[in-house]
Amino acid sequence: MAQLGLHTFAAAPKWDVAQMRGLVAKLHAHKVRVLEIPLLDPSEIDVAETRTFCEETGIQPVCSLGLPAEIDVIADPDTGLAFLEPAFEVAAGVGAFALSGVSYGTIGKISGAPRSQAEFDGTVRFIARAAQAAKAHGLKLGVEPCNRYETHIMNTGADGRAYCEAAGEDNVFIHLDSYHMNIEERSFAQGIRDCGDWLGYVHLSESNRAAPGHGTIDWVAFYAGLVEVGFDGITTLESMNHVHPAIASALAIWHPVEPNPDDVIDTGLPVLHAAARVAGFRYE
Repeated sequence: MAQLGLHTFAAAPKWDVAQMRGLVAKLHAHKVRVLEIPLLDPSEIDVAETRTFCEETGIQPVCSLGLPAEIDVIADPDTGLAFLEPAFEVAAGVGAFALSGVSYGTIGKISGAPRSQAEFDGTVRFIARAAQAAKAHGLKLGVEPCNRYETHIMNTGADGRAYCEAAGEDNVFIHLDSYHMNIEERSFAQGIRDCGDWLGYVHLSESNRAAPGHGTIDWVAFYAGLVEVGFDGITTLESMNHVHPAIASALAIWHPVEPNPDDVIDTGLPVLHAAARVAGFRYE
């Protein structure tokens, strides 16, 4: 049975165990079983404290990031891998099953032209090497297709599948995000189908990054797409109400997306649960 997660940008721009402890009762009430921890700066994470928090609360961690602008994984893959290594160490240390996100490139970096074959081939080589490095830490590696304004490298579920198949590593998976899909896919169902068996993680993100129900995403249709393929993994609410300054500009987010920040959890999560029930999608 699927699990519901929450990206911690819903509560704070950085991982803060003390703050998350204050939300535990509310998270349990909304059946949140997973917390996504951003690792834009892995040194910010107190690994021992975080692991203890997860063990005590029964919350499963998953970690995510995007590469900084100065890294070019095609021209200099070794620098990219060196950047990922401490993130892998932290993800494994806190007990996460995966490091996911834009693990193959930089959010907000576009060429102004279609992706070239050289860019595809170079990114495939990097994903394969990164997956091997992740496996050495007992982790899976997620790759998240993003919209055309944030990358030209990987935009759709079909793109993600092409990269996963070409990389040929058994610990790679596609990380879909409804915000990006709403821009790039012909339909939610088609984007989900196009991933095939590579779909491993899902972001539930409103069309304007606000609380679910305060935008234009058809959540019943989205969940119906997951039901169609029998997806039973983790689906995580991602709202950009609080954003780490390292990526705020790349995401084009300069102000809170909700006037009342509590709405992300208090209003958004019930909207998701209601839509899931209508679609026949079940959370544990």
